[in-house]
Amino acid sequence: MSVPFGAADRMYPAGLETLAGELAKHIKSEQDITALSRQLLKLTVESALKAELDEHLGYERHAPAGRGSGNSRNGYSGKTLKGDLGEVPIQAPRDRNGTFEPQLIVKGQTRLARLDSQILAFYAKGMTTRDIADTLQELYGTEVSPALVAKVTDAVWDTVQAWQNRPLETVYPILYLDGLVIKVHQYNRGINKTMHVALGVNLAGQKEVLGLWLAETEGAKYWLTVLTELHNRGLKDVFIACVDGLTGFPEAIQTVYPRTKVQLCIVHLVRNTLRYVADKDRRAVVADLKRIYQATTVADAEQALETLAEHWDGKYPSLSQLWLRHWEHVITVFDYPEDIRRAIYTTNAIESLNSVIRKAINNRRIFPSDRSALKVVYRAIEQAARKWTMPIQDWKRALNRFAIMFEGRLPL
Repeated sequence: MSVPFGAADRMYPAGLETLAGELAKHIKSEQDITALSRQLLKLTVESALKAELDEHLGYERHAPAGRGSGNSRNGYSGKTLKGDLGEVPIQAPRDRNGTFEPQLIVKGQTRLARLDSQILAFYAKGMTTRDIADTLQELYGTEVSPALVAKVTDAVWDTVQAWQNRPLETVYPILYLDGLVIKVHQYNRGINKTMHVALGVNLAGQKEVLGLWLAETEGAKYWLTVLTELHNRGLKDVFIACVDGLTGFPEAIQTVYPRTKVQLCIVHLVRNTLRYVADKDRRAVVADLKRIYQATTVADAEQALETLAEHWDGKYPSLSQLWLRHWEHVITVFDYPEDIRRAIYTTNAIESLNSVIRKAINNRRIFPSDRSALKVVYRAIEQAARKWTMPIQDWKRALNRFAIMFEGRLPL
C-alpha cells in the first residue's frame, strides 16, 4: 500500500517517536548505531517470543486465567543469534510442559535467515567456505566456522537436484548448447571437466537454463545423453538449436530431435577460421567472412563464399573448405528476419550466461568435487537470472513467424 505525502509522521505511535528521539541523542558513531540495533533486535525478538508463548498458553503473564490451566511459564533459556549485526544474546521463554514451539526463532536455530542468505550470496560468487567465514568475521564480527558455512551451502544440493530433474515445457523454440572447462579435484589430483549447459528460450520468449551436466570430456556422444535426458523430462520439440562446431553435434541433435534446424554459431566458425590465417591477413579475411554471414539471402552468401575462395584459396585452401563443410548449418539463419538472426547466428545469449559462470568459477583455482562445482554454478545462475532480458525484443512477431514456419508444432 502506498503512503500519501505527509502521512509518514502519522505511521507510528507518539510514544515510539519520543523513544526514538531519546535514543538518537546517544548516537555518536556508526558503532553506536550497530550497538543500538543489536539491543533493538534483542528486545524485538524477546518480545515476539513472549507474545508467542502467551498465544500458546492462552493467557498473559500473571493473568487469573492461568490458574489450573495445566501449563505455565518456566523461566528462560539463553541462546546466541548470529546475523549481519554480529552476535546477539537473547533469552527465549519456556513452558513447564515443554510443548512450546516458537515460530520466529525455532528450537535449535542460532542463525537469522539473512545470515544464511549472505552465506549463499558469497557462495554464488565462488568464495570458498573458509573465505566466507573470514569475510563474515571481518564484516560483522560474527564467528561462523567453515563447517557451518559448508552445512548451509550443502542445503542447496537438494534444491539443485530438484531443479535438475524438474519437468520441462514440451516446446522451446530456441535451444543453445555449450560447454565450459573447469578444474575439479578427482583421482587425488585436479582434472579438467566440461560443464555442459543447455539454455532454452521458452514460449514466453524468456531465457531458461534447462540443466547443467559435468563430464570429463565434451563430445557428441555425451551431448546425445544430455539431449535424451531433456527429452525424457518433457522437452519434445525444438525449432532451432544453436551450437558450436563440435564434430557430430548436429547428428546428435537430430537423433533426438529429427525436425530441429541446427544453426552453427558464426562467432565460433569465424574464430576457428582465423586459426589458419597469418596476423597480417586477418583484417582482410574478416572483411570477406562478414560478407558471407551478413548477406541478405542464401544466394548472396554463396557468392560471398566464392569470393572468399577466389581471394584466399591460393594461400589458405582450408578456409573456404571449412565453411563448405558446415554450409548446411550456416545458412539456416537466412530463413529469418534480422531480429531472429541476431539471436541465433551468434551465441550472445549463452555467452552472457557463460560470463556469469566464469565469474563464479574463476574465484576457485579448483573445486573439491563435482557437487561443489554444480552448487556454485547453480547459485550464480539463480542470482543472474533475475536481471535477464529477452533475447528477441519483438517476441510476439517472432512467435507468429515460428507458427507459420513450423506449422502445427506450437502447442495449442
